Amino acid sequence: MKKHLDKCEMKTSEYTSKNIEKAERYFCISVQDYYDPNYWLYIDMPSNSTMKALDNFLRSIWLECCGHASSFTVGNQTYSTIPDREFGDRSMNTKLDSVAGIGTLLRYEYDFGSTTTLKLKIISEFYANKRKNKVKLLARNIQPVIACSYCENPASYVCSHCIYDDTGWVCDDCADKHECGEEMLLPVVNSPRVGVCAYEGRCYD
Repeated sequence: MKKHLDKCEMKTSEYTSKNIEKAERYFCISVQDYYDPNYWLYIDMPSNSTMKALDNFLRSIWLECCGHASSFTVGNQTYSTIPDREFGDRSMNTKLDSVAGIGTLLRYEYDFGSTTTLKLKIISEFYANKRKNKVKLLARNIQPVIACSYCENPASYVCSHCIYDDTGWVCDDCADKHECGEEMLLPVVNSPRVGVCAYEGRCYD
């Protein structure tokens, strides 16, 4: 995917010497669940965007359920939605290009109770005209097919209690068989946060 995107960037970039005043530097960023490589994204965004803009995007496409706190870690420095100055945290209003460049690794955590952890890497940069939509989704994984725990059909729901034992996946026909009750079931969605807390998925436009 990275090789393909590199070619696309060269073909679609509108940067030339004639419109240099309109050009903006962009970072291409890979995003992956820290523990399950089946969930991944490729995005691009202006290099001078804030970490808060990136945080908002990740929440919108993959994570937001109850307004939990979150943080990025670059090296030994943490950038948080609720920075604790006593521990040296900094604000997410920090611009990406002030702390990162090609090859920089970032660790991201959403919700410090039932934490979803992501790893990000800035894999390339390019120049193009400025645009209104600051963060752009370039590619994402196809939703993994997870089998029902009672039969071999694809699961439609997962129990928010049993998921921690990697069980409780149920299809539409078997949902009423699960002993925890249907009120514990959450929809199976294309996100590493599937089945966690109250996450039900959200379609990102």
